[in-house]
Amino acid sequence: MKHVLFLAFIALITTHTNAQHQLTKLWSTDTTLNTPESVLYDDAAKLLYVSLIKGDASAKDGDGGVAKVGLDGKIINANWITGLNAPKGLGKFGNTLYAADVDEIVAIDIDKGTVIKKYPVEGATFLNDITVDAKGVVYVTDSRTGKVHTLTNGTVATLVDGLKGPNGILAAKDGLYVLASGSLLKINDDKSTQTIAEGMDASTDGIEEVKPGEFIVSCWAGVVYYVKADGSKQQLFDTRDAKINSADIGYDAQKMIVYVPTFLKNSVMAYQLK
Repeated sequence: MKHVLFLAFIALITTHTNAQHQLTKLWSTDTTLNTPESVLYDDAAKLLYVSLIKGDASAKDGDGGVAKVGLDGKIINANWITGLNAPKGLGKFGNTLYAADVDEIVAIDIDKGTVIKKYPVEGATFLNDITVDAKGVVYVTDSRTGKVHTLTNGTVATLVDGLKGPNGILAAKDGLYVLASGSLLKINDDKSTQTIAEGMDASTDGIEEVKPGEFIVSCWAGVVYYVKADGSKQQLFDTRDAKINSADIGYDAQKMIVYVPTFLKNSVMAYQLK
């Protein structure tokens, strides 16, 4: 009897460990969002911020902006913030929204809906994703120079360099994670890097934490993965053949909803994670 119970216990653990996740589509916005690159879920305001490139992803043309989208997929204001260049990653701390905009970090007053200040990043050519830690330190990647920069109390500095195409970045409770050309890395306190997972599509773009050590990773080309703490990964969907991009995702951790900007398809899609 004990042997039977032991085998049943092992089977239960194995089933739980190998449990497969899936994404079920909930809704899609209309296609009036002009080149959406990043989605940020705002739990306090119960809405989404969406960065809009509106043209060349590296051009300083003043055509970019940030839209507000409802959690039902209806566009609240497609022109909430205008006059940016090619904004990509978004991060929030308190009442300030930060956007990575080619070669500067833009700070936006959320209540007023106005740009507070722009912080130039010396030598930057393609600032991409942004994250903010619990202390308000802003981290931003530059995909073309291979660097991660910080903004602390108004001062910009370089944290690490020599990375291969860094894009998605996430300040989690246990440290800083960055996506670099198909790999998920952790940046240690001594600025060394540790490979957590690799072998994903080279266009790794957005990263969100589902639970400690487990992440949802999107790739611009149109692939989304679930990555576990042991580095194993499960492909949740692949829309490359349909030419639907999956850029810098947003995530509602309470309801487990993933928000996917489709870039050239000009929409945002919502998926239930199970």
